[in-house]
Amino acid sequence: MDVVLNLNGMVKKMIPVNIPILGKEEKEAVLKVLDSGILTHKAGKGAMVSEFEKKFSNYVKVKHSVAMNSGTAALHVCLLALDLKPGDEVIIPSFTFVATASVALHVGAKPIFVDIDPEIYTMDAEVVKKAITPKTKAIIPVHLFGHPADLDPLKEIAQTHNLTLIEDACQAHGAMYKGQQVGSIGDLACFSFYPSKNMTTGEGGMLTTNNDELADNVRMIINHGELEAYQTVRLGHNFRMPEIAAAIGTCQIDKLPKFIEQRRKNVENLTKLLKDNPNVHLPVVKDWAEHSWYLFTIEILQKTTSVTRDSFTSQMHEAGIGAAVYYKTPLHLIPFYKNLYNFRGGELPNTEKAAEEVVSLPVHPKVTPEQIAFIGEKVNAVLQ
Repeated sequence: MDVVLNLNGMVKKMIPVNIPILGKEEKEAVLKVLDSGILTHKAGKGAMVSEFEKKFSNYVKVKHSVAMNSGTAALHVCLLALDLKPGDEVIIPSFTFVATASVALHVGAKPIFVDIDPEIYTMDAEVVKKAITPKTKAIIPVHLFGHPADLDPLKEIAQTHNLTLIEDACQAHGAMYKGQQVGSIGDLACFSFYPSKNMTTGEGGMLTTNNDELADNVRMIINHGELEAYQTVRLGHNFRMPEIAAAIGTCQIDKLPKFIEQRRKNVENLTKLLKDNPNVHLPVVKDWAEHSWYLFTIEILQKTTSVTRDSFTSQMHEAGIGAAVYYKTPLHLIPFYKNLYNFRGGELPNTEKAAEEVVSLPVHPKVTPEQIAFIGEKVNAVLQ
């Protein structure tokens, strides 16, 4: 499927890096909600939210799934449920989306940025060990681009220091760590259903946990802290997922396995086309992981080619290929955090190197074999 873009006044068809994939099932489910007149989930009402939570729990294999209005809300609620105090520290990778850090500040905590494993772009457990202080309360590994972080050593660190392990699985629906679904391993986990993700609800998020007490607190927090109607027992928000979004989610979760299967086929075919290119470093998949391929992310090897990452991306766009750069500026160097904590650059070398060299190519389920062949041909031509 091509998307028509207007680039500098010129209309061009572009193979997007990711798109929502919706069908008649989602349309019918939304119309059913509209006909019911029940548009929100509160006080026991809202069949779609309840069904979506149940389906998601069955898929991830957890006791509790709590639907919310965004992945950012799910992250925020994870920290609110821990009752952190001002000055408490939360360890996160710098190579991720800003929400992972921002929610820490929103609860009065301080994000502590750590470096990544350069092969899979996820949190490096050895660096985490050095970042722990008496103020550390939680560790948030991000399963970036669909590849799980190495959770066992992080879980051991968390248990040793009595810390909460929160999986940020917002990019990793369907990924597996040592045979377990991501989102089922940490104390808490969160997912995003933004339109670009492996499955969508338009906007939305999900928090998962096997901890009964945390689940009870989470359900109160997302509904103004109410234990029952008009009986607020703790500070909360309105983070509820609307019924329309949940209706879409109930259909998308059923389709997710096939979505991931097609992503993997596209990755396999694109990898075959690029594997002999000496100027490309292809994604690494650890033997303990099953990648869900939210993004197919390559590195442009600047030591072997004179083509810069930005020049490569521009040439892909000119050819109609929606190459995208995630994340051009790591969190510790974006203006807000750089100024807040006086970062100068050079503090996190693996993160900063990845930010300069990585670019992601389209492999979503709507990319056809012909388009995969075209993408591979174009990448090899530019990076010859």
